[in-house]
Parts: sequence; C-alpha cells; structure tokens
Amino acid sequence: MAAYVIVEIEITDLETYQGYTKLTPATLEKYNGKFVVRGGQYESLEGDWKPNRIVLLEFPSVDRAKEWWNSPEYTPAKAIRQKAANTKMIVVEGYQS
Repeated sequence: MAAYVIVEIEITDLETYQGYTKLTPATLEKYNGKFVVRGGQYESLEGDWKPNRIVLLEFPSVDRAKEWWNSPEYTPAKAIRQKAANTKMIVVEGYQS
C-alpha cells in the first residue's frame, strides 16, 4: 500500500538549504520515492494553518519510506536540512479502497 511522507518546513538558512534541495532528489530513486508536492503555492481552506513550505513524498510502502529516511544515501542531505530548517515530518499509510 502506498505511503506518504508529509513535511512542513521552516527554512532558517536558505543558502545552506539549497544544498539539501540539490542532494535529495537522487536519494529517492533507490527507494521508489517521488515528489508529489515540493513547496508549491497553497491556500488554506479551513483552520489557522500557515505553513512556510509543504513537501509531500510518495513511496510504495511505509517500510520503504522509513528505509529511505534512515538510508546512507539520505543521511548527508538530512544533516543539511536539520542544520538549515525547522522540520515536522510524518509518514502515513495511503488509503486502499
């Protein structure tokens, strides 16, 4: 079942964060992950949520998403992101009808 990594990011150091955006796409391939949303424009429809940046990643499963997050390929990019941004990140199972 598909899984989604939902990320809310507040960039605190844009110059450093650009290194993260360059490294991350290549780390997804091995784990069959892909960007669905990558910081596009948004409009709040309900509530008081005002995120700075939203990213949505899709993986074939929760296990595959967690393998990517813990992978040696993603570790250097993750360290850059953690230095250059405040992040909230969850993984959620997709809906199977």
